[in-house]
Amino acid sequence: MITVPAGLAAYHEQFNGEAGRAWTAALPALAERMLQRWELRPTGPGRHGMVALVLPVERADGSPAALKLQPVDEENESEAPALRAYAGRGAVRLLDHDPATGSLLLEALHPDRSLNDIPDVHAALGVLTGLLGRLAATPPPPGQRHLRDVAAAMLAQVPQALPQLSEGDRRVLDACAGATREVLPEPGGSLLHWDLHYENVLAPLPGSAREEPWLAIDPKPLTGDVGFDLLPALDNRFLADPADVLRRFDTMTDLLSLDRPRARNWTLARILQNTLWSIEDGDPPLPPDQLLIAETLLTRR
Repeated sequence: MITVPAGLAAYHEQFNGEAGRAWTAALPALAERMLQRWELRPTGPGRHGMVALVLPVERADGSPAALKLQPVDEENESEAPALRAYAGRGAVRLLDHDPATGSLLLEALHPDRSLNDIPDVHAALGVLTGLLGRLAATPPPPGQRHLRDVAAAMLAQVPQALPQLSEGDRRVLDACAGATREVLPEPGGSLLHWDLHYENVLAPLPGSAREEPWLAIDPKPLTGDVGFDLLPALDNRFLADPADVLRRFDTMTDLLSLDRPRARNWTLARILQNTLWSIEDGDPPLPPDQLLIAETLLTRR
């Protein structure tokens, strides 16, 4: 019987209430069904983030794999189609998928070796940016959510959000909303990962036939402008230095050949989105790292 990690259960209860408690209660039985369906044998303890439980497993032919169990929601329902579209190019391979439960059978990667382990953050940034460009070059599968609709919904929430902020945060959020309005008519058409940070890039297993040294995991796919995908690389491994923010931003926009003013505005749109989510969850609306990134980019036209 699979044991549900306490941290995973707490996340689901906090963010999904009764539905979250019901999902975690049913998780052991779901794991058993998927293990039987795909003829898998667990080979070690599972790992989890805020949403999914990932079990290391062995397939019937003896090859390693990873069983990812998660509830179906708006963010991850298109994960399997995107992974299928990537076809292993710059990303973990999808081996099988159960659409009804959201369960994924994935290629096994090295769980303890991510881009976070590269000491030089700017070297890691170069690798991540190269992967971002490769993934964004993949034609989006049909039926993806579009940034146009996501951004329009964000802007509709701004009038209610502004009064809940301090004067300084209100000024920044209003500027981010203005930047979003400027670029909304041209929302882009690339396949976005939407959560490409350093811990979401893993190395293949030792001895793997994989020639690529780094592979992206855990996409939350969206169709839109690549500039909307830059923020995770700016606020992860944060150095609290405006010069470093601009160095990272300029490196990414140069390597990806992005129009810098458009990329700036879409990055500010991403900060707007995170701020609205924080207000909805009752968290501090603008953490210091994103406040500094916003204020720094607002000086760059």
